[in-house]
Formats: sequence, structure tokens, C-alpha cells
Amino acid sequence: MYQYDQYDQSIVDARVEEFRDQVKRRLSGEMTEDQFKPLRLMNGLYLQLHAYMLRVAVPYGTLSGKQMHMLAHIARKYDRGYGHFTTRQNIQYNWIKLDEAPDILAELATIEMHAIQTSGNCIRNISSDQFAGAAADEVADPRPWAELLRQWSTFHPEFSYLPRKFKIAVIAAEEDRAAMRLHDIGIQLLKRDGVLGAKIFVGGGMGRTPMIGPEIKDFITAEDLMSYLEACLRVYNRYGRRDNIYKARIKILIHEIGAAEYARQVEEEFAHVKTLGIDPPLVELERITAFFAPPAFDTAATDTVDRSDPDFAVWLDQNVRAHKQAGYAIVNISLKPTVGIPGDASADQIDVMADLATRYSFDELRVTHAQNIVLPHVRKADLYAVWQALDAAGLATANLDLIGDIIACPGLDYCALANARSIPVAQKIADRFASLERQRDLGELKLKISGCINACGHHHAGHIGILGVDKKGIENYQLSLGGSGAEDVSLGKITGPGFDEDGIVDAVETVTNVYLAHRTSGERFLDTYRRVGMEPFKVALYG
Repeated sequence: MYQYDQYDQSIVDARVEEFRDQVKRRLSGEMTEDQFKPLRLMNGLYLQLHAYMLRVAVPYGTLSGKQMHMLAHIARKYDRGYGHFTTRQNIQYNWIKLDEAPDILAELATIEMHAIQTSGNCIRNISSDQFAGAAADEVADPRPWAELLRQWSTFHPEFSYLPRKFKIAVIAAEEDRAAMRLHDIGIQLLKRDGVLGAKIFVGGGMGRTPMIGPEIKDFITAEDLMSYLEACLRVYNRYGRRDNIYKARIKILIHEIGAAEYARQVEEEFAHVKTLGIDPPLVELERITAFFAPPAFDTAATDTVDRSDPDFAVWLDQNVRAHKQAGYAIVNISLKPTVGIPGDASADQIDVMADLATRYSFDELRVTHAQNIVLPHVRKADLYAVWQALDAAGLATANLDLIGDIIACPGLDYCALANARSIPVAQKIADRFASLERQRDLGELKLKISGCINACGHHHAGHIGILGVDKKGIENYQLSLGGSGAEDVSLGKITGPGFDEDGIVDAVETVTNVYLAHRTSGERFLDTYRRVGMEPFKVALYG
């Protein structure tokens, strides 16, 4: 893991004291809410329906056991005993008191964490593949690149007040585990003629106008990457809309002028930026990369796993993934218990996961964009012990990538922007499909729910997507099919008129029944939908 140097630490410490002064002036009345709002947002503090919400950055989803323990401590001391892991690989606390927010940031600073740029019209938390450094299919560990981007983007003077928020993802494999092409900039590391570089996609995103990012650059080397990204942002900052919040994202700019014209302007700007000498020397990337050296794996570790416990065997098959190192595995911890709240974990559960990371996973955890947690480096000989500890803590739900592994935003229960509730819908669907045997029969089926058009629940990318809208004061739920955030990226299509809360649960069951009636052997829901099209589903839903 990356470790702060004196510059990182001094920046974070200074920001804490600056914000402490800003909060003091707000509480004393020296500063109005309108004056305070942009300052608190740049420190991840939102004013929600019932209280302040603090969003804490987990850069590229990686954190240590010590950091995870601190997240549990904050949940106990400053919140109501839990935290909510998000689709941006961050954690949110929903019941924060304004006068205590600086104290939280101060405690986070002691373990090299912060809430800087987790909101506002700036470059947000850099996201990445949750299996980075462990996956056998990656060409390189993408996290050093993500860390370089974090350092470049933090307090960037030119990009602190962009037309709109800006999200960047970095992956290093053909399999896209980070929804890379649904970001403002997606970076896919690859090798050409033995040289490591990247393919660049720009203009993806969800929300009111979902778009898949087109390829803008076929290959850029490490030496040129920062200048190229600088050029991408400069063109956006120059021409992005500031008169209309709904048309301010870079995806709209690229849609209006075309990907080819945007790429041309970026190349022109890139030629100028290269004369400025802003690219860090490669030794800086090497310095950062050294922090991500492979852990001291046990080269004598065996691949043998005792599967005699049937419950353990089910969890093993569903939640454990292959590791590039013999004798090791990647453990996925589902935060989606039946009728639970997707992404929520209690302080006690957070502590359990921290302890397991320290003992069994080289002191490392990952947060996924699907609101789950990963232990990236677990010896296969330790899997049973890990499962037993997770089971005792209520964290051994074996539903990864199944219909019960629902992504959902907080919705109208918490969010001031939401039009409808997401959590009760997720809970009712999870209850309807509570049988693990039934879930496994349906196979890979990614269901995602958003409580408003901002799409924080990634409903556009769901094999089954649900969007809650306000229809004349009544919560109404639109159903969409065929989305994907993976390497076969696609946007879901709305089936037709929406449903009420109970009706949408019935509709989801109807859709799965149509799938079962039409699927061929080994065919996923998404594959069946793409083969047979929307019509059989519409007929079953609407007659």
C-alpha cells in the first residue's frame, strides 16, 4: 500500500485545520450556509434529509486493517454504529454533527485518510479494479497509476472548479471490474510491443443522460500519460457548459462536438502541454510502484481445500475467486445479507473485517464498486477459518454476482436529491429471492437500484435496473433490462410504464421467469436478453 510522505501528511493536516476554522465561523454565524456550502462539499460533507453526511475517500478502494479499524471507531463515536460503502469505493456516514466533523477529519488524518474532493465540481476519488495486484489477468498493477493520478488531481489549481464533477477509473485487464467506460475518463493499461501504456476512453457516465465513453486514444505511454490527461481536462474546462447543470458533464460536450473533434482538440492541446514539462519523471512512478510490491507470499502454500462442510463449499464456489499466486485466493465479502441494507456494515462487522485482513490478507482490504469488501490475498489453507469468522459476524452471505447481490443508493430514506426509496425495494426483492438455491439457479444476474435520475445505484448498468421517480407525488419505479458495466458494456432499456413498490418486485420476478423459459444451457440472463430481445419480457409484463 502507498504510504504518505511528509508532503501528503502536511497537506491533509493543513486541510483539517482550515476546515475546523471554517466550521467554527459557520457555527458562530460569521459565515452563511451559501458561503459555507462549497467549502464543506470540498471536504465531503453533505447536508442530507435528516443530518450531515460525510463521505470519506478510500483511494482506488485500498485500505489497511488499521484504517478499517478507524472507520469502525468513527461509526461508533460519531455516527449510529455503522457505515455505508458506496459505488465509488468510498464510505459514507449518514448521521454526522457539524461541530464534530473537523474532529472526524483529524482522526482520519492520523491513519492517512481524508474526505478531500469526495464532492464538488472537481476530480473525485480515483477508482480501480478491486482485484488489483491479485488478479491473474492483469498486465500490471493499476494502483500505482491510480495513486499517481490521486497526487496529480488533489488540489489541482486548474481543475478544482470544473463545469461538473469528474470521475476517473483505471484498470489493467480485459475484464472490466470497475465499470471503466462509464466514467468521465476510463484508462485501460495494456502492453504494445513490450511497452506498458494505456488506452483512453472519455465521455462515459450515467445519470440523466447515460453514455458509454468512446475510445479517444488508442495508446499512450507512461511518459506522456499525465500531459495527455491534462489536455483532456483542459479541453473540457474550456468548453464544458456552465450555464446548465444538466448539460455540464464531459459526456455532453463529446456528444455535441463528436468524439473525433474532441480527440483532435486534445491532440492539439497535448502538443502544447508537452512543452510545459509537467510530466513527472518515471522515477516518481517507480517510487510509488515500490509501495505496491507483491506481499511475501508463502511459496509452499497448497491449493488443497477441504470442501466437506456443504455451507462452506457453497460460499467457496460463489464468493471466492482465483488468485495469480498458487495457494492463494481472493475472498469477496458480501455486504448484502437478505433484507439487509446494501453496502451497510456495523462497526463490529467493520472491525471483524479489519482483523481478518491483518491476520489472513497481509493487512489489506478493498472496497468494490458493487458495495462489497475484498480480502485480496488469502491462503487457501485459511479459507475455512476466514469463512467461520465471517459467518459468525453475519458476513458470509454467498450471493456474489447473484440477484441478491443488489447495488442500491441510500434513496429517499437519506438523500435530499432522491425522488423515491431504494432500500425498501432492495429488501423486498432480496426477500422474494431469499432462497440461495433459487439465486444460484438464476446464475449471474446484476440488479441495481437508484432512487433518482443521478443514478448513484448504477441502474443503467444493471442486467435488471430500477429507477425510482416521483409521479405526481407517488413513488413510481421504472424497470430497465440489458445493461452492463463490464467489458461487454451496454445501457439498459426501459421496458415500459413503471410500477409501484410491490409491483416492481412482482415485475422483477416476472422478468426472471421469462429468462428461465427462454435460456439455453449455460446462458446468463444478459445473454438471453440480448438474444431474444425485449419483446418477450414486455409481453409478460404488460400483456
